Amino acid sequence: MELIFIRHGQGEHTLNSPDSLQIQDPALTKEGVFQAQSLQSQFNLNERDIVVISPVRRTLETASILAKDINCGKIVSPLVSPRMFPQNPEWKTLPCDRMLNPKLIREQFPRFTIQEGLSEELWTSGINTMTEQEFNLVAETFLKWCKSQGAEHIYVVSHDGTINSYRQIMRGEKLTRKDFLKDAGWIKQSY
Repeated sequence: MELIFIRHGQGEHTLNSPDSLQIQDPALTKEGVFQAQSLQSQFNLNERDIVVISPVRRTLETASILAKDINCGKIVSPLVSPRMFPQNPEWKTLPCDRMLNPKLIREQFPRFTIQEGLSEELWTSGINTMTEQEFNLVAETFLKWCKSQGAEHIYVVSHDGTINSYRQIMRGEKLTRKDFLKDAGWIKQSY
C-alpha cells in the first residue's frame, strides 16, 4: 500500500503570520486553489483510491479540487487533523487549526463521508495537543485502518505537523520543521 501525504494549498491563515494564525476557519487563497488544481493534474486518482481528509476547511477545499469528478472514497477523519510539531505541552490549539464539526462538514461537503467509530473526544479535541504516547497509539490505529481498506493508494490531505508526525513513525527517524512540506507539497510513503 502506498500513502501519499499532501499538504493543503495555501490558506488565508498564512498570509500575515503570526497575526493571521488567529483567523478562525480559514479557507484557501486564490493561490491555494491554483495549487490544488495543479495537484489534480499531478495525480491520476481513480475509483479504487481513497482520499482521507482533515476536518478543516482548507484541507476539505483542497481535497474537493483534488478529487473533483472522481468517484473515489472521500473520508473525513480527525486522525489526520492539525498536529503541533514538535509537540509542546504548553502550546494551545490556534484558532486557524480548529476542526469543523461533522454536522457542518456534511452540510457543506455532502460528497464526503465522516469516518465512523471514533470517539467524540477525537472530534472535539483532535490530535493537535496529544502527547507523543497518545499520538503513537492513534497513528497505529490509523495506519492499520489504512491497510485494512485494501486500496492501492490512499491520499492523506492534511497539515505540515501532522504529516511530519506520521512520517516520523513510519520511517523510524527524527524529523524537524525543516522537513515540512510546502503548500500543496506531497510525499509518497510505502507502508
